[in-house]
Amino acid sequence: MRQLLAGLITVLSGLFLCVFLVNQSLQAPMNLPPNEATIVVEQGENLKQILVKLKSRGFIKSSRVLELWARWQGIDRKIHAGEYRLSPGLSGYEFLNLLKDGDVLSYQITLPEGITLQQALDRLHDDTRLVRTLENAQDPLLYELVLPSLSPEGWFLPETYRFVAGDSDLDILRRAHRLMQGALMQAWEGRELDIPLATPFEALILASIVERETSVAQERGAIAGVFMRRLQADMRLQTDPTVIYGLGVEFDGNLTRRHLKDETNPWNTYRIKGLPPTPIALPGIAALEAAVRPARGAALYFVARGDGYHVFSETLEEHNANVKRYQLSKKVDYRSTPKGGG
Repeated sequence: MRQLLAGLITVLSGLFLCVFLVNQSLQAPMNLPPNEATIVVEQGENLKQILVKLKSRGFIKSSRVLELWARWQGIDRKIHAGEYRLSPGLSGYEFLNLLKDGDVLSYQITLPEGITLQQALDRLHDDTRLVRTLENAQDPLLYELVLPSLSPEGWFLPETYRFVAGDSDLDILRRAHRLMQGALMQAWEGRELDIPLATPFEALILASIVERETSVAQERGAIAGVFMRRLQADMRLQTDPTVIYGLGVEFDGNLTRRHLKDETNPWNTYRIKGLPPTPIALPGIAALEAAVRPARGAALYFVARGDGYHVFSETLEEHNANVKRYQLSKKVDYRSTPKGGG
């Protein structure tokens, strides 16, 4: 009986020692830099690969106890991909919980209102934390994404987007496209019924023009109203931003008479009647709402004053006088955006 009791005590002592050593190993701080470090867990990466990565960087000496514990707790089946912050003092046990909880670092990127799809892509590609999968705005994947529309331009909502390591440019644009679809349909459902627009796509086109014409929030409705009345009167829109969009990389910052007379530019609203074939930028929600609920009035013309704002007129004579006053004799401090504005 004494021998049995002694054996039992030995076994229990060994078991307690084993538990103590395992717990000590799990709770011991990892060998991390004094500031902090990060580790990226790729999509599909398994626990063993992650622990090998930690060991190769000298953060842990042995991975055996961590691996056994994680498998026993089922953590190896709950790993979230992403980038993890490893702060000084972090233990192996705490790291495993980070993997289980998906406590990954997130970042944000802003696509401003009024930029083109190519400019949006350039911004996404400038952020090296995003995986690059798209070549340019003509990438076939973008055309597939916006089907049945024939062009991807304008179909992405300018907004601030959060992302994690491993996300791609296409991931961001998928979200932006879903949001634009929702925002466009919501605006369209609340439209004024007498506007000369037949489809939500036409509203998207007009909103993009409004977005490019002004950076002043309170002017969007008035400018949309001018274009609505021009459409109703079968007048040409005659808006410079559409011509510039059609010129693409050919535009050097100087819009000339030759450009305005160019019959081959499908976006030249000085030569074509009605709306151009596609949007010319990414319009925000406010521009969408202005396009479907324009301000009432009689103005058919507007011209930039040089301080970021515009002056509106009802007759061609008034407009020509305003052009002479504000455009043909530009001030030294002429600005296309308001002072202190974007």
